[in-house]
Amino acid sequence: MLYRFGLWFTVLNIILMVNGHYWLTAIPIVLGIMLLFFFSLDKLLLFIVLLTPFTFKYEIERFGFTIDLPTEPLIVATMLLFFLRLIHEPVFDRRVLRHPLTIMIILNLLWMFVTSVTSEIPLVSFKFFVSRLWFVITFYFVAINLFKDYSNYKRFLWYFGASLAVIVIVITLQHAAFGFERMVGTWIVRPFFNDHTNYSSTLALVAPFFIVMAFNKEFSPLRRTTALIFFLVFAMGILFSYSRAAWLSIMIAFGGFTILGLKIPFRFILAGIVLFVATVFTFQTQIIMQLERNTQESSGDFAEHVQSITNISSDASNLERINRWRAAFRMYDERPVFGWGPGTYQFVYAPFQRSEDFTIITTNFGDLGNAHSEYIGPLAESGLPGMLLFIALALLVLKTGVDLFKKAPTREMRLMALGITLGFITYFAHGLLNNFLDTDKASVPFWGMMAMLAGLDAFYHQQAREKKAD
Repeated sequence: MLYRFGLWFTVLNIILMVNGHYWLTAIPIVLGIMLLFFFSLDKLLLFIVLLTPFTFKYEIERFGFTIDLPTEPLIVATMLLFFLRLIHEPVFDRRVLRHPLTIMIILNLLWMFVTSVTSEIPLVSFKFFVSRLWFVITFYFVAINLFKDYSNYKRFLWYFGASLAVIVIVITLQHAAFGFERMVGTWIVRPFFNDHTNYSSTLALVAPFFIVMAFNKEFSPLRRTTALIFFLVFAMGILFSYSRAAWLSIMIAFGGFTILGLKIPFRFILAGIVLFVATVFTFQTQIIMQLERNTQESSGDFAEHVQSITNISSDASNLERINRWRAAFRMYDERPVFGWGPGTYQFVYAPFQRSEDFTIITTNFGDLGNAHSEYIGPLAESGLPGMLLFIALALLVLKTGVDLFKKAPTREMRLMALGITLGFITYFAHGLLNNFLDTDKASVPFWGMMAMLAGLDAFYHQQAREKKAD
């Protein structure tokens, strides 16, 4: 009976496809996904991770919004299923709930909710909040249960990395057809990424994991070689993205690796960061005067392109970023506590621009991005508490990663913590100049890797410490 049904289904499907109808092909896929929802949520989550690099934005003009296909409906459904399970069985692992990262994430979400209520445009802010919520719920709170099985740590990043490597190769081949022209690199990444900075940031976030795994002696030679190939593919993508922020973040991550290799205590690292920020603030006038002497603009020549990073006198991209930041600070001055509401920057920043800050790419319509910073954006949208909460989360992530690198119970776990921590260093460094947590390509690995650190700490590191205490 089953074989007969399969035969008739295949014949009917072929007939429909010949006549230009493909909907029947989707039925087995939809049924398979529905089965995963109810019987194997962990496999569904890994399936979403595998699909994420291939997603593209589809605009539904009738309702005036875009959707990431095919993953966004699956992510939303996973979040809803998670809430339904909590209602049916309101039990969640206490080790996770009590973890400092979990507490800080919840505080960030609570403040985002509060500032959505007080928002200048509540509808925009609540849409932004809900979007952030489904990424956090799915890839932190759902995924952290996935990581009770240690093998899923590697699966998560290997699945995402394998798909991402395919996308990088496709984009690079297309870019090669244009002779790797710099300006082509800004749009050749579509439809998979909205621009080259989002593309390079995602690559920089996951690349350190694979270079570290390439030197993991517990892996087979084949897996180590594959990890090295993935890293080289990602490095190639970062190089030809012409994203100066990504290049800079990789250099900072290398500096972080050096510091970790020297086993400098985290309190000294934190003190160094504070000292650096204080020095920049104190001597900001002299620093700006020195930077203004640089007139090297963006270029297809790699050396010249690197030199243009500090050009704040004539480089349009750098000047426009400064324009956006100044507008954000003026927004903060007017609403310092609650801000203007999550996601509203691009809709309300225009009146806060000044003519002396205008560039050739200045716009009043918010169609060239937002505040271009994971720190200054929340300052304008959620006030000083919003920015401080994100900074606290970033520091806590790095502290957790550094502690695990030094004290995790096995060498492989320490290497995994190292790769993830270096990835976060690239993202938090890149976050000074851009922000991407409203995109699925960045959010999936970002929150998933954060869940990995919390899982390593809660399920393995703390458990090992308790055994020693006994």
